[in-house]
Amino acid sequence: MSNAHHRKKQPALVRQQLLDVAARLAASEGMAAVTLDAVSAASSVSKGGLLHHFPTKNALLDALFESLLEKFDADIEELMRGDPLPQGRFTRAYVKAVSGLKDRPDDSRNWTQVTIALLAEPRLRLRWRQWVQARAEEYVGTDSSLDAQIVRFAADGLWFADTLESHDIDGALRRDLIGRLVELTGK
Repeated sequence: MSNAHHRKKQPALVRQQLLDVAARLAASEGMAAVTLDAVSAASSVSKGGLLHHFPTKNALLDALFESLLEKFDADIEELMRGDPLPQGRFTRAYVKAVSGLKDRPDDSRNWTQVTIALLAEPRLRLRWRQWVQARAEEYVGTDSSLDAQIVRFAADGLWFADTLESHDIDGALRRDLIGRLVELTGK
C-alpha cells in the first residue's frame, strides 16, 4: 500500500517544482520539449498530480510565463526602491532588469524560451501587451516622455539581441550603452 495518503500535502511547493522543471526543460531543450509527460517524469510528480495544478500544456506554459513575469516585476520594484529620482525611475529599472538578465544564466535561459514563445503564442503576446500597457498607465506621470519610450524600445532591442546572441558586445561597451540609456531617462 502506498504512503502517499500519509504524506503532508504541499500544493504550493509541488506547483513551484512543476514550474521549475518546465522552465528547466524549456531552457535546455526548447519549448517543444515541455510536454505534460516530460514534466511529470522529470519532476517525479504523477501525471494526475500535474493535471491537478495544470490541466493543459497551455495552462502550464501560461503559469510559467506568469511566474517569470512576477519575478521580473519584483526585480523592477526592487530597483525602483533604490532609485531616489522619480522622473524616469520605472524606465531605469526596466533597463537594468532587462540588461541584468544576461548576468543570471537561469533567468536568461528561461526568458529566452519564453521570448521565443511570445512570437508564436497569441495569448502570451496578449499577456505581455497587457503588462506593458499597465506599466505605461501606472507610470504615465514619470515615464511617458519620448526619451523614456525610446530607452525602453532600446532595452527591448538589447533583450532581443541577448536572446538571439546576435551581437558581441564586450563588457565596457555594454556598460557604456546601458549607462547612456539610463542617462536618457532623466530628460
